[in-house]
Amino acid sequence: MKKKCTGIFVLLMVSGLFCGQAFAEGLVKVRIGWQVPWATQGQLVQILKHTDILKKNGLEAGFVGRTYGPVLNEIAMADGIDIVLTADQPAAALFSKGKGWRGIGRLMYNRTLTYVPKKSPINSMAGLNGKTIGIPIGAAAERITVAALQRAGLDPKKDVRIVNLGIMEQGPLVLRGEDASSWGGFDALSGFDPTPAIFEAKKLIKVLDVGKVCSLVLMNEGFIKKYPGVASHFMQAMFDAYDYYRQHLAEVNTLFMHEAGLKNVSQAACNVAASIEPNVWAKSRSEIRVTFVEDDFAILEQAARFMAPKIGKKVDMRKYVNNVYAQKAK
Repeated sequence: MKKKCTGIFVLLMVSGLFCGQAFAEGLVKVRIGWQVPWATQGQLVQILKHTDILKKNGLEAGFVGRTYGPVLNEIAMADGIDIVLTADQPAAALFSKGKGWRGIGRLMYNRTLTYVPKKSPINSMAGLNGKTIGIPIGAAAERITVAALQRAGLDPKKDVRIVNLGIMEQGPLVLRGEDASSWGGFDALSGFDPTPAIFEAKKLIKVLDVGKVCSLVLMNEGFIKKYPGVASHFMQAMFDAYDYYRQHLAEVNTLFMHEAGLKNVSQAACNVAASIEPNVWAKSRSEIRVTFVEDDFAILEQAARFMAPKIGKKVDMRKYVNNVYAQKAK
């Protein structure tokens, strides 16, 4: 028995030494896939770019910026990135490929909204009966708007007309229709931040519903095995980035807006987009959380159900997502 215990102890010691070896020999290079125009994730990336937080956690990064999650999935499948900052639905799609991607921590909460012109007579989701809604089909905005319609007693397939409308197409409609009661044949729109937050800050819309998306940090298990400790180190860096963010709102908002090319956008719009993320408004470091709670897993389950007919299978999100690495951040 004594020999067995001694063997286990030696194994743990060797494992621990190997775990720290990569970091002792120098900074571990990580390739981070991120979405350039996407708040609040964009602010966190700016912090990683412009501070020494990654270096303090034994990391250095190359940043691969793209516009949408599905594009990052393609790069991830081609082994072009080691980390993906993404929303729940693209995560489910990537997990379904069976290529070793795992959710190692909570990235953020972000909003999807259903909204009408400020001068619209519609004041609730139930008021959309018989109306036309422009939605970026396939995005979380579709899933959450459909659920909101159902809660209001409407059948999304019969009681409303849903038309595919990309988020980038919404801006011109809303900005040109400041005094209108509808937008070019659309009675309502649905979208995800920062676009609706910009509309809100400019007081151009009336919000009917706000939904919450649970976004994730993904890392490939092959990379985790190659560099033991890297997942925990990165989630600690994300924790530290949130601590910086909450204390430097205007600074990081400005960096984000500049790289995202968001012109004539106010600090208020960025803060409206971040209003759903408690870490940004934490009063102290001890309030920051990058782990998942049960409500988060419920959101992930909704995303998996929504994606099932699109990807041909129902993904068990708990199989791919856990708190093993994020729980060490403090």
